Amino acid sequence: MPNVSCQVVQDNPDIVENVKKKMEPSESLKSLAELFKVLGDPTRIKILTALTHSELCVCAMADIVDMGSSAVSHQLRVLRSAKLVKYRREGKNVIYSLDDQHVHSLMGQGLEHVLENKI
Repeated sequence: MPNVSCQVVQDNPDIVENVKKKMEPSESLKSLAELFKVLGDPTRIKILTALTHSELCVCAMADIVDMGSSAVSHQLRVLRSAKLVKYRREGKNVIYSLDDQHVHSLMGQGLEHVLENKI
């Protein structure tokens, strides 16, 4: 329901219509919100940050984030279902990495933003 008392909408209806046309579909925005929910967990952020530096097995990640292997495995399942990490088998070992360059960029830009505003 438009806010008819808003002077901007009354004076510039083209702006509102133009923005509406450029908006992503609601389903895409819902998926983006779900992605940010997954990223909202500090443990998952630690795991993703570790993976920005190297591919790792579960036991190495468990040591890095100071958690048990089963807890890390649970978080990796969440990250895999969100398509943030992928894995490959190397003999008996399962090696995890970031899913693609987008995830690496997302982590880098997010950290850059946080550090920039930490002044």
